[in-house]
Amino acid sequence: MKPNRLLMAIPYIWLLVLFLAPFGIVIKMSLSDLAVSIPPYTPQLDISEGWAGLRALFANLDFENYAWLADDPLYINAFTSSLIIAAVSTLLTLLVAYPLAYAMACAPRRWRGLLVMLVILPFWTSFLIRVYAWIGILKSEGLLNQLLLSVGVISEPLVILNTTTAVYIGIVYSYLPFMVLPIYAALEKMDGSLLEAAEDLGASRLSAFWLVTFPLSLPGVLAGCFLVFIPALGEFVIPDLLGGSNTLMIGKTLYVEFFSNLDWPVASAVAVVLLAILIVPIFLFQRQQQKVSEQ
Repeated sequence: MKPNRLLMAIPYIWLLVLFLAPFGIVIKMSLSDLAVSIPPYTPQLDISEGWAGLRALFANLDFENYAWLADDPLYINAFTSSLIIAAVSTLLTLLVAYPLAYAMACAPRRWRGLLVMLVILPFWTSFLIRVYAWIGILKSEGLLNQLLLSVGVISEPLVILNTTTAVYIGIVYSYLPFMVLPIYAALEKMDGSLLEAAEDLGASRLSAFWLVTFPLSLPGVLAGCFLVFIPALGEFVIPDLLGGSNTLMIGKTLYVEFFSNLDWPVASAVAVVLLAILIVPIFLFQRQQQKVSEQ
């Protein structure tokens, strides 16, 4: 095999072994029947039967687990709530990240490396520990309420933990670097002479920003939005620890079906539907990245 073909084959082999094969197992479980056994399902496909088992599969194929998802309001509400929370979290992350990225791009070049390191510094700590730290900050007797009480902003502790607000805070904090870095990369390579030309033509600094800077940073904005929205949609740890029992997200529902209810077929169907929903933003992200690489 030629070296260039070998290099091209490596990502396809990785995709086959680490994604397509496990996903095929998940699809197989989603078409199975729940059973009191180990594992807790009865597969409709018996590989040992060969072609006869395959013909039996298509003869008896049913999608009752997927029909169950469509009929049960719990899963519909979980998917809807996850989409809303992920979309709002992405917007909030963008509102926080863009000024940070813009300030980093406008900073002296000798400081930019340090600023980038500070942005990625949270990754040096365990994700779980960082989420747990927010419990100590947001709880009724936590640091945030103690600070607000001490300066007289509030007269009684705020209830933030175990609410959707805490989930938004956790997602924005956890995924902020994924939004900042693509926007910074787009702003950092922008030609500053374009702003000077816009100002020479009579545009104010604000007009030059909206007419020149922001449009040129859109590839970074789109990349950051996709990098935040895609993992936030299936997030489990943050809603479980910060959102409490009242926060409904599909990642948490998926965990409960697998490990509490032991309903692997329905949980697998949930995972397949979730991936089908994520295919759209993933495909758009790939298209956007391809356009950026062609520029």
